[in-house]
Amino acid sequence: MAVLKGLMKWLTSLLVVALALGAGALWWLQQPLNTSPDTPPRTLDLSIEPGTSPKAIAQAVADAGANTSPWLLYAWFRLSGQSRLMRAGSYEIAPGTTPVRLLNMLVRGEESLRTVTIVEGWNWRQVRQALAKAEHLQPDSRALTDADLMARLGRPGVTPEGRFYPDTYAYAKGASDLAVLQRAAKAMDKQLQQAWESRQPGVSVQSPEQALILASIVEKETGKGSDRPMISGVFNNRLRIGMRLQTDPTVIYGLGEAFDGNLRRVHLTSDTPWNTYTRAGLPPTPIAMPGKAALLAAVQPAKTQALYFVAKGDGSSHFSASLDEHNRAVNRYQRGQSSGH
Repeated sequence: MAVLKGLMKWLTSLLVVALALGAGALWWLQQPLNTSPDTPPRTLDLSIEPGTSPKAIAQAVADAGANTSPWLLYAWFRLSGQSRLMRAGSYEIAPGTTPVRLLNMLVRGEESLRTVTIVEGWNWRQVRQALAKAEHLQPDSRALTDADLMARLGRPGVTPEGRFYPDTYAYAKGASDLAVLQRAAKAMDKQLQQAWESRQPGVSVQSPEQALILASIVEKETGKGSDRPMISGVFNNRLRIGMRLQTDPTVIYGLGEAFDGNLRRVHLTSDTPWNTYTRAGLPPTPIAMPGKAALLAAVQPAKTQALYFVAKGDGSSHFSASLDEHNRAVNRYQRGQSSGH
């Protein structure tokens, strides 16, 4: 009987200890990793390289500044049964993050993301500037020439102008800007191919490349989105009859950084490969990054007799089939200023 009582007492003590340990573990699992009585809560950056072991991940969390025991964290990873499911990546441990929440983040791959936006109508120089200013984006393209950059993207000999689809791209902290550009280039390939496959019979552009160039001009000429098909109709008509496009945005593009914001008559007569007043047909390259609507408008132009258009001052354009009508529209809407197209 004495032996039985002793055994019961030992088992009771063991149960108390187990319950205490369990309660302690439960308490610890509910405590924020980045809360310390000595420092205010702050967001911690955690970077995990591919192939990092669970033990090394636990140590990396502590090294990032988390107020926790790497040994306890590693034990939790192992006991959870998900330690081998944790993913490499760039993470943020926000104030209030517990060990349970951290494990879920790592298993689901909930990386801390940033975004960079390529705006419809931007030229390549503006895209470069946006990438350079993007937060936590590795500037791997900064030291590359345009030719070297396009070669790195698997497109040797291709100009970068017009090749990157305007959209907002999310990326993990520390990602390469080349990876963002690769995604944007593939997105443009897809959108251009879809537009080309939907082209109208008899459209004036003869290839996807020409469609991209025309779309970039339509993008720059459009003040009101609904005018895109009509503007494309004007340019398709001019291309069909061999009439020069005479579009200001191409002239401005040819001036490059020398353009001071004021297009003068001398610029219209100064020849460059992109001056569509002095040269017939399409310019040699796109002049901007066209969006989906401009790509579709280039290959699905409005059926119109118009050969001219002029800005009305409210974002929209007035379209004319004859030069006399166009001149009257210019006098009406531009009040003696530079003529339209």
